[in-house]
Amino acid sequence: MIDKPSEPEEILAIARASKGRRFLGLFSLGMLGVLVVGVALFRTPALEWRVFLLVVGFASFWMVEQMRRATVGQIELTETVLRDSDGTVIAWIDDIEGMDRGVFAFKPSNGFLLKTKQSAEKAWRPGMWWRMGRRIGIGGMAPGHHTKLMSEIIAVILARRDMEPDDRLD
Repeated sequence: MIDKPSEPEEILAIARASKGRRFLGLFSLGMLGVLVVGVALFRTPALEWRVFLLVVGFASFWMVEQMRRATVGQIELTETVLRDSDGTVIAWIDDIEGMDRGVFAFKPSNGFLLKTKQSAEKAWRPGMWWRMGRRIGIGGMAPGHHTKLMSEIIAVILARRDMEPDDRLD
């Protein structure tokens, strides 16, 4: 007997980069690359400075491409998983231990920080999210109202999960 494919989970919240922030971020990094390479080529600093400036300039161009790719997609939240639109699992909801949305938290702009129970492989989508060990930063180029809604929904899911079984509301 063949199992029916399960229906896709309902997406509870989406965070995507706004066009203005995306343009400004990509333009700024691109201009940095142009200026630094221009200084290296058209001014005559010492050879070691020229090499350093070229490396920084081409790293900026590489970063523009990485950010462009990352900000095309979106972050999706379902009842069980926080994922990138390319299918990359950012965190399983059951694995989330806590969340920090405070002003002084080490988090992306307009975003929030998650702490998971288990460490995961390092990953980075510039302008959208990063993961280092047990810490995950969500936000950056996404508007604050997208990430705030997402963090509020995660807080409700975590609170509901942490309730005692006899206290759960059905």
